[in-house]
Amino acid sequence: MDAPTLHPMRSSARLLWMLPQRVFYAGLLGKPGPRRTGALTVYVAADASMQVRLGEGEWSLPSDLVVIAPYSDHEIRCPARHVRVMLIEPESVQLDALPDWLRSCGALDLPDVVERVRCAHALLLTQARSAAHDSARFDELFLGAPLTPRRLDARIAQALQALQAPLSEEMAASGLAAAAGLSVSRFLHLFKAETGVAFRTLRRWKRARSLLHHVGRADGLLDVALDMGYPDATHFSHAIRQTYGLPPREIFAGSRKLKRVDGA
Repeated sequence: MDAPTLHPMRSSARLLWMLPQRVFYAGLLGKPGPRRTGALTVYVAADASMQVRLGEGEWSLPSDLVVIAPYSDHEIRCPARHVRVMLIEPESVQLDALPDWLRSCGALDLPDVVERVRCAHALLLTQARSAAHDSARFDELFLGAPLTPRRLDARIAQALQALQAPLSEEMAASGLAAAAGLSVSRFLHLFKAETGVAFRTLRRWKRARSLLHHVGRADGLLDVALDMGYPDATHFSHAIRQTYGLPPREIFAGSRKLKRVDGA
């Protein structure tokens, strides 16, 4: 796909484009509630400006752009129902090489960024089938240039790739350490040194992130929970609400008209 050239749109067109290290979502925001994703998260207003609250702080002034650092507790509220969201997996990029605005946390005033994301959304709706399924193309489309990839120890990169797959109870540190030829203690130490986050914390996020692969399924939520590696519906509901600020049933209900563009 070419760079965005369409006029920006204020649209309720719902879209989910998933890549292993990137996500773009345009759809319903849902009711305000505390949320905490493991990704670098960028919110772009669709039909009305948003407000953000970090932790238990004060609500910001209305803004069309909000950046949230990975694993940061926050709430988003907006008088309109729709929002655009980008998720960038932090272990996939060199954090100190990010543009200054992507290293921020809170509301920003950057109309050029907002316009580009809105135009990219419009372009993706019309050219979804020709979308190149790689992080560099995603970055070019939404950010204007590829972000610098992070160089990881090959053993940790292999473990991260395993964590991209649908998770199960067997996706334990002991198994990944054995595959890497490391003791569990050495694996856990190296994993945190390379990714900047503890193994359990990152695994918890990857499991919750995998929900996005299941939205639109006709199965019951318990089947989805078990497929994602949760032991029961209670653990599933708690983890999803903590991550996305909404219970699973509301996420699935709001995803019925979602157009999916999946990248391997």
